[in-house]
Amino acid sequence: MKNRILFLLSLCFSLAAFSQEVPQQFSLQEAIDYALINNRKAKNAVRDIEAAEKQKWETTATGLPQLNATVDYQNWIKQQVSMLPGEIAGGEPGTFIPVEFSPKQNMAATATLSQLLFDGSYIVGLQSAKVYLEISENAKIKTDLEVRKAVINAYGNVLLTEESLIILNSNKAILESNLNEIEKTYENGLEEEESVEQMKITLSSLISDLNNVKRLKVLAYKMLNITMGIDYNTDIVLTDNLEILSLQYTSLAALEADDSVENTIDYLIAENELESKELLVKLAQAAGMPTLSAFINGGYNGFGQKFEFFTNNQDWFGNSLFGVSLNIPIFSSLGRTAATQRAKIDLDKANENLIQVEQELQLQIATAKSDYQFAIEDFNNKKQNLDLAERIEKKNETKFFEGIASSFDLRQAQTQLYSAQQEYLQAMLDIINKKAELDAILSTIN
Repeated sequence: MKNRILFLLSLCFSLAAFSQEVPQQFSLQEAIDYALINNRKAKNAVRDIEAAEKQKWETTATGLPQLNATVDYQNWIKQQVSMLPGEIAGGEPGTFIPVEFSPKQNMAATATLSQLLFDGSYIVGLQSAKVYLEISENAKIKTDLEVRKAVINAYGNVLLTEESLIILNSNKAILESNLNEIEKTYENGLEEEESVEQMKITLSSLISDLNNVKRLKVLAYKMLNITMGIDYNTDIVLTDNLEILSLQYTSLAALEADDSVENTIDYLIAENELESKELLVKLAQAAGMPTLSAFINGGYNGFGQKFEFFTNNQDWFGNSLFGVSLNIPIFSSLGRTAATQRAKIDLDKANENLIQVEQELQLQIATAKSDYQFAIEDFNNKKQNLDLAERIEKKNETKFFEGIASSFDLRQAQTQLYSAQQEYLQAMLDIINKKAELDAILSTIN
């Protein structure tokens, strides 16, 4: 019994340990892969493809055999009367006899099989369904590219706040140590009060920045969660490093990428738009073509004065019919002509839009490459500036405590260093973001 109790207690402790949520860990690539499946826009894009596939079959099915059945029941509350000449029943000529021809109740069951033999609109509809599916598939690619870029930006922003906090906390600790040393020197009468005040101003500004970055960090994580499709308040851990990522995303080969726009997703979407307008012209033209269909049906009719249709005594009378229907449009008061002309106008607009998209994409690619190249150059510049700012701040700190430099000079050097640190972090993030922007425009995932 004692062993059983101990076993149950250990099991409870084990379950309690496992029940504690362990934060999920994500590298940047893992975050992208997760978002492409769980991001809500990406999930809806998949649903759009599924809906397009159903739409394609729905259109196809309209040209396949259709089978329908009907059951009609009629009960004359007041039966209709027909008038017959009286002489038929031996009456006087010129007189009429009221006669009820149909029984009070009747029921009919009919099944009809129909088949569309020719319809120009149906042919165009099949082509349109195929294009609609292509549009949905291209829209999914576009969505995935946008999601990928959004995840990279959000992931980078989180890393930026994490790195900023490390630097700001380090700077705060150094400043607090320097301030403590200066205050002691001032209390001994070996330092001016202004030096203490200058140091306090710098520390106050730094603490304000630190508190702001802490708040931004919380928001950055929440933004990343939303982008990835994770619950808003879920705790996650990022395993990549901002500096390593910036090096991975530095690729001079990307600047030599092919500038042709024909394979970009935006150009393909514009081509889909043009193709859909061409089909609308064909659809308007097809409205003037004849349609041919055929049908065959069969059924049974039952009659009676009472509702006895489901009894063995009920007589049923069969019937069957075959037919072909040819519909030939002849004159529509130029309505079809106007519809065709309007569709052609929309087609001309789509042609202009395709040219516009092509030129805009060429400009966007050139701009993205320029921005990416500048980001790489700016990173190298900011790295050099940070090295210089660190040396300048170190020299001024040494001079200040040796009584050679003023507190104003030290504060200026510290402010310059803090600015250089943030610019360096931002330069690393810019490389990542600008590369992601270039990849999205070129529709690449490298």
